[in-house]
Amino acid sequence: MHIDPVLSPDDLVLVKNAAAACLNAYAKYSGFAVGSAVRTSTGHIYLGANVENVSYPVGTCAERNAIAAAVAAEGPNVRITSITVVARSKGADAACSPCGACRQAILEFGLDATVIYRGSDLLMRQTNARALLPMPFE
Repeated sequence: MHIDPVLSPDDLVLVKNAAAACLNAYAKYSGFAVGSAVRTSTGHIYLGANVENVSYPVGTCAERNAIAAAVAAEGPNVRITSITVVARSKGADAACSPCGACRQAILEFGLDATVIYRGSDLLMRQTNARALLPMPFE
């Protein structure tokens, strides 16, 4: 796995957790496995993996599954401080930032959350949730 050297040790923990979650993805149809790790304001980490379905719109993204795990554990007032996305396509590292629906979901629980993802150069990058979706639905 390629890692951007500017990531903090805490960020690297999230990346490793997201990579572990990615191994549990159900990507039977696309071969594009995604894992996500969310850190909340309590310091807890929650994981999610994408779950595909033969009826494509029924599938769910790793990021929203991780957010749902955080909400289930901490309740509706949970605050996300950071979220990481790791993807593999047919066994190789793949670039992947959160999709539009996930960007909106991240903002719902973490307006200032740090978002860590793999860029097109396959290095892990970080940005702010607001930068990913500058004009969210409100």
